[in-house]
Amino acid sequence: MDGSFSAQPFGFGAFRAPRSVVGRLRYAYRGATGFLRTTRTAPNAVVKRMTTGPGRQAGFAYVWVLMMVLVMGIYLGLVGDAWQTKLQREREQELLRVGDEIRLAIKGYNAIDSQYPKRLQDLVQDPRVPFARRFLRRAYKDPMTGEDWAYIGAPGGGFMGVYSKSTKVPLKQSNFPQPYGNFVDKKSFADWQFAWWPNSGGGRTR
Repeated sequence: MDGSFSAQPFGFGAFRAPRSVVGRLRYAYRGATGFLRTTRTAPNAVVKRMTTGPGRQAGFAYVWVLMMVLVMGIYLGLVGDAWQTKLQREREQELLRVGDEIRLAIKGYNAIDSQYPKRLQDLVQDPRVPFARRFLRRAYKDPMTGEDWAYIGAPGGGFMGVYSKSTKVPLKQSNFPQPYGNFVDKKSFADWQFAWWPNSGGGRTR
């Protein structure tokens, strides 16, 4: 025995159901559509076959097919939800990591002459000097949206921080690393702001 099974849906003859999820769904679809096609053309004959002899066995097969489609639909829905949750948690961790890198890069940029960068690329290559000097490895995109960040303006021009434009509610609501303790219970990712605040040691976050 190889764990597979055999059934004979209407109009398809002997057919061995495959083991894969996709194959089983195709099998269920073929069985159900074959049965429905037969009921449209000869309803009385189908009822008679379902209540006597081989028709009774085919009726049980049809009910089993419908149950399998229902169970598989529920299962695939649960798997899809779990996968989406996993992806969001990974993006949240990436947002914390990248946001903190940008905050520290702004700190380094500001420490030289108290100025703030005008754009994110200024942290990748400092425009104030003719030689290579970088504070950030690359100009990261917002991990939650894949687009540009929203910027927190700095006094005197430039920006002193960034935050996501996403309005989704974070899954993570506690146990944040320092200095992000007040990210607790925020209602959207836009409330996770990564900034080097002037005249406050840089540790204050919103």
